[in-house]
Amino acid sequence: MTPMSNAVAVSDNGTIPDRIFTRLREAIVEGDIAPGSKISEPELARAYGISRGPLREAIGRLEACGLVVRRPNVGARVVTLSSTQLLEIFHIREALEGMAARLAAQNMSDDEIADLRRLLRQHGEQIEQDTEHAYFQREGDLDFHYRIVQGSHNERMIELLCNDLYHLVRLYRYQFGMASKRGPRAFLEHEHIVDAIERRDPEMAELMMRSHVRASRENVERLLAEQQ
Repeated sequence: MTPMSNAVAVSDNGTIPDRIFTRLREAIVEGDIAPGSKISEPELARAYGISRGPLREAIGRLEACGLVVRRPNVGARVVTLSSTQLLEIFHIREALEGMAARLAAQNMSDDEIADLRRLLRQHGEQIEQDTEHAYFQREGDLDFHYRIVQGSHNERMIELLCNDLYHLVRLYRYQFGMASKRGPRAFLEHEHIVDAIERRDPEMAELMMRSHVRASRENVERLLAEQQ
């Protein structure tokens, strides 16, 4: 396990458990702490220059959002996603993000939709400059989904999708590292979703989002089959 080995800065925002939770989450998602690694409280306490109490609170939160698992006689370890778990996440996302898009079409303000359009234009420029079409693998695609879930204005849905599943999806992208050429197509699908939200058409927004997530899942299934 190789977390960032500098102490938590006093100037960081939030409580000590908040800061440790955020930094450990990023280290896990980005692979600095490898999948399956044992979570060593003494090692982490030394690395971050903190006591065990705040660290245990942060680890408990990581366990609650599915990034850490704790088993009897084994202790806490970073989760290792299986292909089955990955596809289960996609099925959940298809249903919940479809509903989020429906609610976004009803609840997003005009300013929020304008910001979403600006984000999409930025993504379009990035894709034009990126011959590898890595948009689908990087955070651009996820940022778009994150923004729509926030636009649903449904607090429970935001908690589920923007905290728990969001980081599990990021984690699988690092763990599986599957290259894909779906970036331009995914971007076009994003444009159709925003069109529906902008028209205040909740049924079409939900339909387009569900279709988009389903196409992503089917693409992942193909990539997984090719790796076998």
